[in-house]
Amino acid sequence: MQIFNSRKTEYKSIVSAIKTDEKVKLRIVVPRAMSCSGARLAVFKDGESTVYYGMFWAGMCGDDYEYWELHFSATTEGLYFYHFEIDTPWGVSYIKNIGGGLGEFNAEGSEFQQTVYSADFTTPDFLKGGIIYQIFPDRFYNSGTPKENVPEGREYRKWGDEPYWKESQMNGIWNNDYFCGDLKGIEEKLPYIKELGVSCIYLNPIFEAHSNHRYDTGEYEKIDALLGTEEDFVSLCKSAKELGIAIVLDGVFSHTGCDSKYFNMYSSYDTVGAYNSKESPYYEWYKFNSFPDDYKSWWGISLLPEIIEETPSYREYICGKNGIVRRWLRTGASGWRLDVADELPDIFLDDLRAAVKAENPDAVIIGEVWEDATNKFAYGQRRKYLLGEELDSVMNYPFADAVLNFVKFGNANAFFDSVMQIIENYPPCVLNVLMNHIGTHDTERAITRLAGENPDGYNRAWQHKHNKLSAYDYLHGVSMMKMASLIQFTLPGVPSIYYGDEVGMQGMKDPFNRACFPWDNINEELLKWYQRLGQIRNGCKAFKEGEFIPLVSDHNSVAYVRSCPENQVLVAVNNSEHTVTLEVGYEWDNSYPIFEFSSSEGKLALPPYRYAVLSK
Repeated sequence: MQIFNSRKTEYKSIVSAIKTDEKVKLRIVVPRAMSCSGARLAVFKDGESTVYYGMFWAGMCGDDYEYWELHFSATTEGLYFYHFEIDTPWGVSYIKNIGGGLGEFNAEGSEFQQTVYSADFTTPDFLKGGIIYQIFPDRFYNSGTPKENVPEGREYRKWGDEPYWKESQMNGIWNNDYFCGDLKGIEEKLPYIKELGVSCIYLNPIFEAHSNHRYDTGEYEKIDALLGTEEDFVSLCKSAKELGIAIVLDGVFSHTGCDSKYFNMYSSYDTVGAYNSKESPYYEWYKFNSFPDDYKSWWGISLLPEIIEETPSYREYICGKNGIVRRWLRTGASGWRLDVADELPDIFLDDLRAAVKAENPDAVIIGEVWEDATNKFAYGQRRKYLLGEELDSVMNYPFADAVLNFVKFGNANAFFDSVMQIIENYPPCVLNVLMNHIGTHDTERAITRLAGENPDGYNRAWQHKHNKLSAYDYLHGVSMMKMASLIQFTLPGVPSIYYGDEVGMQGMKDPFNRACFPWDNINEELLKWYQRLGQIRNGCKAFKEGEFIPLVSDHNSVAYVRSCPENQVLVAVNNSEHTVTLEVGYEWDNSYPIFEFSSSEGKLALPPYRYAVLSK
């Protein structure tokens, strides 16, 4: 008998964050032998004092246990922590969190977390139930369209060659090799993207900058000339919209490039930059320790002078009525992904949300946060990203780790624990729009992480040597990618495909993970698999806002259900070398098997490394 389990509705009626003034029923099960004379909930809002709420006796649970219950609600949003206390003839006993949502008496445990978000908080509908496709613009497709006014000094490469990775190749200028992918190229390939079932494209930075990744913004008001023009961007958004695809931009607002109109270290721009004069209109945006050469930069990288985002003139420039955020929404963008969102202060995020929602209430704001975004502590304070005033969503690295680690190492309990922690802590409206990737421009390719060696702690020379999988490992990697993507596409949130993962692109970390899309060397088997996943996802409403219900956790095998009023879907995966038989329940015997395996007499038999999806 469990004393308390915050992840089961018989103990906690709402297994997620709750709205302000929304009541959640909490129940503990106490052994009669403890002679409990009273029970209470001890809860405190983050940074405040503990408040005690009396619980009432709610009847017997068999002959040896009894229920104690109460309803809890909070009038203000925030992070709340709690445990239970009971009075016995031997003193007070405490019920604390021993992990996995389980409560135990007098154990070395921690507090349980309850997130409370604003009752007015809503997230954009257009992402729910959809699929995101992430594009690194320089490496996706070159339309061959002539470009004008491209800054000098860029090194142009032949499509498909290996990105430069050695200092000797770069002549001292890093990230200066360009393969000339462009916006027109993306527009030409929209039918291909649509065939994957994609409903949203997330573009890495497209504004003028002086590196191929463009995270060193030169000018927020201009499209980088090598990518095209503002007219090209408007055309892309229009064509995408006609296919039901939204475009989300990358907002890099924590720093600029030193070679920018705002800092202007090299006088490349016809402006008075902060580096040029203390009288510059941009001077107050930056922090100089000793003008002009000693200034605060992002992670100590002198090429990226750091912005003081609290500066009123900067906030007006980015978030004002005619600011950058609203300007590009007007041209057709449907939202922003915020680079290093955890380095942006609350006052800036508040302004940015107000600007985005004033321009388009259904535009999305996705933050780059690598941890659980509900309890992230950064820059001396607890962050409030997902309480209703700042972000709509985050890049879901915890889910990525959960999926990839399960497929690679096969620990079912660890998989469910990671998934349930996010489900338990996040507002449901956020959960349904989470950006669920398994690889991005900042990580090694998913197939490499699954079937290759771990590059952590190794330099680029080692990574280059291990960048390509052996023929055997690659075939194994394709099989692992199928399993990982099936799980990715069926978890709560929105699956995000990093361009090329769907055709088997491999590569270690930057720059190996940013190679050109291999249009003449596509893994058709994997591509057809991803297209099929897109069809399955778009055909099942349970994947839009359906409840997630863990069903089986058996060593290397898992089964779970996505459920909504319109339909239910069961997903089962056997990640072991042995055939397993999973007890899934008789209610699945007459369901439709999307793949070859179905249940009989409440049981589902799966051969080694196989999977099933049942729909009803």
